Amino acid sequence: MQRSTCSTLFALALALSAGAAAATTSPWCQSGKPVKVAGLNWESGELLTELVATVLEQGYGCRVERVPSNTITIENALAQNDIQLVAEEWVGRSEIWNKAAAAGKVKAVGNVIVGATEGWYVPEYVVKGEKTRKIRPAAPQLQAVSDLPKYKQLFRDNEEPDKGRFLNCPSGWTCEGVNSQKLKAYGLTDSYVNFRPGSGAALDAAVASAYQRGQPVLFYYWSPTALMGKYRFIQLTEPAYNEACFKTLTDRNQAKPCGSAAPEAVIQAGVSRVFHDADPVLIDFLGKFNVPLPLLNAALAGMANNPGSAAVQSRRFFATRPDIWRAWVPDDVAQRIAARNTGK
Repeated sequence: MQRSTCSTLFALALALSAGAAAATTSPWCQSGKPVKVAGLNWESGELLTELVATVLEQGYGCRVERVPSNTITIENALAQNDIQLVAEEWVGRSEIWNKAAAAGKVKAVGNVIVGATEGWYVPEYVVKGEKTRKIRPAAPQLQAVSDLPKYKQLFRDNEEPDKGRFLNCPSGWTCEGVNSQKLKAYGLTDSYVNFRPGSGAALDAAVASAYQRGQPVLFYYWSPTALMGKYRFIQLTEPAYNEACFKTLTDRNQAKPCGSAAPEAVIQAGVSRVFHDADPVLIDFLGKFNVPLPLLNAALAGMANNPGSAAVQSRRFFATRPDIWRAWVPDDVAQRIAARNTGK
């Protein structure tokens, strides 16, 4: 009886041990398949992708392939499982995502960023002036998007001087389509040029250049970003969020969209349904993956001073902030990451 009991306890201990080991082993990666991750081309996306890739590679022994593209192509690829993971998905902002989610082809996981914002902005000095640079307020009454028609000359476009210029997102970004629809909804297509920079870096450069010269500029932007931490902007008021109207903004084919502010930002990791169902271990990590907004803004400011340094900021984060990232993963996974980033 005693021997039988000991044997049973021993077997149970082995089973529990095996279960614990399995909980930190990725079925997807153990099978030899790479995790194809979207190569996002904006600052926070670049850094978050690097952080996720580091955990997968160093902590779980995965082979990670970064697939560069724009958000529209990425979301289509995610729905087809041609890629498995998007580190920063603004959930609900894209018709492509919404249709794929409704069809059960993609899943949103965790809360990657909490407290993010987005909208249309102007530099603070445009409305309030700036004493240190002796800039007088050029538009002290400017408060809302509905005020913009009378300020088109203030934001004059160089190529079409009878119109103002609105700096939109680059083509291929989800926000580009939404903002293009907003220009229609707000009756601004006749008074403003819908200018799409060639890249996120070009958008940043245009805003920063105008700001440094004390010039007026009207643009779409969001946080977390380095520019938001570096400069002072004022967000223009839009009509309150309306779910039905916002759907018309995410539909590029809607001829008569109605205006609406963006809903509260829900930023999660986007994964294909195939990947989600095949790997509960990595999904558990993604469910815990979060970088506090002040810390993320500080890291992005560091990237702004050193272009292309997402990998550098990622290494610094893992070396200096174990208080944050150790909560994402089990102890043995954390130890493997720490060994690669601290030399221990």
